[in-house]
Amino acid sequence: MASQDWFDKDFYKTLGVSKDVSDADLKKTYRKLARKYHPDSNQGDAAAEAKFKEISEAYSVLSDAEQRKEYDEIRAMGSGARFTASGQGAGGFEDVFSRFGQQGRGQTADFEDIFSMFNQGGGSFGTGRFGQTSGGFRGYGGPQRGADVTARTTLDFATAVQGETITLQGEDGKPFKVKIPAGVADGQKIKLRGRGRPSPDGGENGDIVVQIAVRPHPVFTREGLNLRVVVPVTFTEAALGATIEVPTLGGDTVKLRVAPGTPSGRVLRVKGRGVTTTKGTGDLLAELQIAVPSHLDEAAREALEKFQSLEPNENPRADLMAKARR
Repeated sequence: MASQDWFDKDFYKTLGVSKDVSDADLKKTYRKLARKYHPDSNQGDAAAEAKFKEISEAYSVLSDAEQRKEYDEIRAMGSGARFTASGQGAGGFEDVFSRFGQQGRGQTADFEDIFSMFNQGGGSFGTGRFGQTSGGFRGYGGPQRGADVTARTTLDFATAVQGETITLQGEDGKPFKVKIPAGVADGQKIKLRGRGRPSPDGGENGDIVVQIAVRPHPVFTREGLNLRVVVPVTFTEAALGATIEVPTLGGDTVKLRVAPGTPSGRVLRVKGRGVTTTKGTGDLLAELQIAVPSHLDEAAREALEKFQSLEPNENPRADLMAKARR
């Protein structure tokens, strides 16, 4: 369900896409931005981390058809949720938000009302969202739905990938359980129907919407259902070929064959070792990076100098320079 700051945030602008962007182009743009601003690629860069969170939040809303439709409707209203109804004696309306500190099993969450509550007075009937009559005040317009609340919780990377049932503390002080599905993404929302505020006049309860934040992993990053890991290899392993061990998220390792003459940046794929969800199972992508030694002893230096004298007389940048002049 909607959040108050939807009125103030332009998620399309955040992602740099048009309002009629297709799902495929939306996903493609998000993946490109996520890789650019991911904290693992920008360690210590607070601005990049903040940008990563912004694009994750924008994508989580626009990639969900139901939320995107609601977001577009609310944005079309401008700031219409903060207004005073016209007409003598008509009561004013405003969004009312309350915040609650939550804690459970090492997770943290806070709660806030999402939709505005209605103040009515002076003998007139108030108007609700989209100009409709409000809930069953004085028996007019049908029962009013209870207010939604939203919770935020932060998960470890492995927990988000594998799924788990966690416990949060509700605003009434009572704990409640939330089943985290395997493969939940940073910025994704989980809706607990009927677990929000009760209706003031016999209508249905509101919902609890749990917004997920995922802590970055020091080794792995996500690309959809795939996991990516950067694996250092020595120059000799890349040049002569080798069999190396690569870690997986589960803790065990897999062996990969590095072919002779492998360039830095080549990606080797391990089938079925990515994220498993109801939509399928991804792969583990091992990106090889040649590690250059920072210190050489005299014997190693002499050996490299001898190798340099035997290298083919080819300029590896010749093709680059030729293309640049076109």
